[in-house]
Amino acid sequence: MIYTVPTQYYFARGCAEGFTELNAFDAALLNAGVGNTNLVRMSSILPPHCEEVPPVKLPQGSLVPVAYSAISSSEAGAVITAAVAVAYPEDEDHCGLIMEYHDFGPKDVVEEKVRRMALEGMEFRGRKVKDVRSTAAEHTVRETGAAFAAVVLWN
Repeated sequence: MIYTVPTQYYFARGCAEGFTELNAFDAALLNAGVGNTNLVRMSSILPPHCEEVPPVKLPQGSLVPVAYSAISSSEAGAVITAAVAVAYPEDEDHCGLIMEYHDFGPKDVVEEKVRRMALEGMEFRGRKVKDVRSTAAEHTVRETGAAFAAVVLWN
């Protein structure tokens, strides 16, 4: 069995319109800079000592571990938001926790909820939190739209 532990990560977000909800999601991935890769959705652990880096130009077709939130809608005028948050432990030898959340509503409300989720998840683990960082993508649907937010892990 092969074990790979990512050593780098970055936040990504995007939103877009499309012919169908799947097309809108695909366009949101392109807008976020991860559209020409094969995203491997993972559960929500940030490895210890993983370093935040600026967004990486990922090789086309690569398998990329990602914790993400996405939402799409065909309800014209709806405000949709996808958000992710990372809670960082005080003890850097322990893992961090990534939480994902999406909803109909404004960015500030959705992002605040995902941050609270990350704090509670660390509390479940008995870990003191040094910091919480987050990002969110808000989109007002014109016809068919999508929003996407992610923590992209890389080596």
